[in-house]
Amino acid sequence: MSDNATVQTPHTPDLDSLPESARRVALLLRERGHAGQVVMLPETGKTSAEAAAGLGCSIAQIAKSILFRRREDDAPVLIIASGANRVDEKKVAAQVGEIARADAKFVREKTGYAIGGVCPIGHATTPVTLIDADLLTLDSLWAAAGHPHAVFNLTPQELATLTGAPVVDVALRETA
Repeated sequence: MSDNATVQTPHTPDLDSLPESARRVALLLRERGHAGQVVMLPETGKTSAEAAAGLGCSIAQIAKSILFRRREDDAPVLIIASGANRVDEKKVAAQVGEIARADAKFVREKTGYAIGGVCPIGHATTPVTLIDADLLTLDSLWAAAGHPHAVFNLTPQELATLTGAPVVDVALRETA
């Protein structure tokens, strides 16, 4: 195997060599009884397509964390959606109230993570969270672990348990 091929393989570093934000997630997962480990992607996992390519899984298996801002009280609203889905903001608003897009500063301030690395758990400010029902149809998911190159594997049931969030239909469905 060439050096180049080795570089392209996701790897599981020891805790001390993880970036600080990914180490926080790894410790939080351990504290909550999750057996999985944080995996570092050789290329960024900022988009679902990039993460899926780096992991060799389907885009649908990427549990992407999208943060919105609730207009009424500026509360963070976290949607954990299948990487294959676009979020229907009207469906989300029906569940939590009117929402607006969050900018990078709001995301960092409310979650403690940079865009592309927002983990489903361990936020600076506890968000209102919803899980995309389509994720529950899959056997295995990958979620960001606090850093654009860091991810961890879990089942949909583990995601629901870790977040305590309701599972709802948030996917934008194209109408013909």
